[in-house]
Amino acid sequence: MARLADDPPADSRDGFTAILNAGLPTKRVISQGLLRDEQGRVLLCELTYKQEWDLPGGVVEVGEAPSIGLVRELEEELGITVEVRDLLTVNWLPAWRGWDDACIFLFDLGVVDSSITEGMTLQPTEIKAVHWCDPSEVRSRATDAAIELLEAVDAGSLPAYREAPKQPE
Repeated sequence: MARLADDPPADSRDGFTAILNAGLPTKRVISQGLLRDEQGRVLLCELTYKQEWDLPGGVVEVGEAPSIGLVRELEEELGITVEVRDLLTVNWLPAWRGWDDACIFLFDLGVVDSSITEGMTLQPTEIKAVHWCDPSEVRSRATDAAIELLEAVDAGSLPAYREAPKQPE
């Protein structure tokens, strides 16, 4: 591991912390929101970079709180401002299709009028379209991880922390 001349001494608190931070693993954190309409349908995003649809949200930036990251992602990608309510669960995802493992923070975004989608400004590099989906549409269109997660939400069997099953490649 290289050190620069102006790095704090390795035997100091700051130097020791810097050495550990440089070598310890990092974990990707994703925040997603569960947004329902007045009919109980779930909002899913049709993405530009994968075939399956997914819950709105995205990767949390370094130093950013998961709830703040979710608000930022929905402002950037959908052009809406949301109120983040309760944390529903933290869902660990194993590595899949070349992606490293990650932790998803799933937040409740409440119930809104379905017409909210008419006023959305979609970020075209990431979002093709948004769709209100009933359970059968979720099962036919969503990512396997989102299907499994939403079925657990609907069954009421959602612990504070969970581990998603490994998905087939």
